[in-house]
Amino acid sequence: MTDNTAQPDTPLSTAMAQVNPFRVMAVMQRAAELEAQGKKIVHMEVGEPDFVTADPIITAAKLALDAGQTSYTQAPGIPALREAIARHYQLRNNVEIDPQRILVTPGASAGLMLLAHLLVSPGAGILMADPAYPCVRNFVHLVHGIPQLLPVSAQSNFQPTLDQVAANCKASTSGLWLASPSNPTGTIVDREELHKFSAFTAERGLHLLVDEIYHGLHYVDELASIVEVTDKAFLVNSFSKYFGMTGWRLGWIVVPANYIDKARVLAQNLYISAPTIAQHAAIAALDEATRPELERRREAFRQRRDYLQTALQELGFTLPPSVDGAFYIYAGIEHFSDNAEDFCAQMLNEHGVAITPGTDFGDYRAQQFVRFAFTTSMDNLELGIARLKKALA
Repeated sequence: MTDNTAQPDTPLSTAMAQVNPFRVMAVMQRAAELEAQGKKIVHMEVGEPDFVTADPIITAAKLALDAGQTSYTQAPGIPALREAIARHYQLRNNVEIDPQRILVTPGASAGLMLLAHLLVSPGAGILMADPAYPCVRNFVHLVHGIPQLLPVSAQSNFQPTLDQVAANCKASTSGLWLASPSNPTGTIVDREELHKFSAFTAERGLHLLVDEIYHGLHYVDELASIVEVTDKAFLVNSFSKYFGMTGWRLGWIVVPANYIDKARVLAQNLYISAPTIAQHAAIAALDEATRPELERRREAFRQRRDYLQTALQELGFTLPPSVDGAFYIYAGIEHFSDNAEDFCAQMLNEHGVAITPGTDFGDYRAQQFVRFAFTTSMDNLELGIARLKKALA
């Protein structure tokens, strides 16, 4: 039997000492063990849409296979897909983007990894929110940068303020990384704030990167993209969330024009090219004929959000002022526990409800929060709430 806790025979890189595991994966593993014992688990821990990929996308993939489209592509992605992404921004954001500025990546994670290599020097500081998606700070650690975590709370809608950014900007700081909508909080950065951050970073000589992975899954009338504000920022997006293509492993980045060549060199070296079949399928994801189905799914997420917000507040959880995007609710548990990991373990082991501890997403008051993902059916959400009500009575 393999001992997974054994120490490696040779030393690891110094960067690995800073890389934290995904705690949600431990929650998922324990949930699977309980399910193997025949127990019904309500999954509200994982950030994966429960809808299968839409039929037009699957059909496009089958046609590509039948046509023998199984070879490497250009490192930045097939031209037809990059042009389709550019049209997407023209239609949705009224912005003309040169397709040459768009690079297709094997998931948004690969896009973040590429940009970390492109933009972060050893010892350079990167300003980012705490809480935030954990891989972001890990990518910075892996290139020997320094995540400069900005504690955010409900008072600022779990997003950094310009004053906070300015106060924490050091001589060693080289960039500001934002997420809108945010994982784990579901909060957004509005257009006015994007303009402020863009002007500040330009004035200070910092790069600006915005994670827009959950664009499309928003529940407000308008969600601004950084490409509407400036052509000097870096953008990361994904086909996983709104387009429902998690296992296809496909995302994209948009870089300023003077970074195109260096970004392509990194793509060639880091992953050669994104999955070919997924790229051909993604063209159909961006087709207007597919949009009605994706919008129906967004409306289903909205209904789940509305139900879960009300139900959690009635149970005594504290919630952000608004959950305007993504499919998460970052809920305070101060009325129940001061240890999020123990709370989550109890809810899972004793009551069959899987949720993620706040310690997965940062340091600031992390033990006082848990993340709920409304990526499961309404029936399951109602069952989960009923179990939580019994547990917390």
